[in-house]
Amino acid sequence: MPELPPISRILVGAGLLMIVVGLLWPIIARLGLGRLPGDIVIEREGVRIYIPLVTGLILSAIVSAVFWFFRR
Repeated sequence: MPELPPISRILVGAGLLMIVVGLLWPIIARLGLGRLPGDIVIEREGVRIYIPLVTGLILSAIVSAVFWFFRR
């Protein structure tokens, strides 16, 4: 197999990550992520806008902690 350029590796990794998150979504939903206080939901006739502010902050902190842990 030929060597992939760096951007190709990043895109393949991001795609695999999205597949894993998609498969684990039922488990993640049971944990309450995506419906935390501070997440904004705007519902109108025929339109639903969801802005996961707190969920994004928590996931960002977890990912940062994991990366920090593995760099040590």
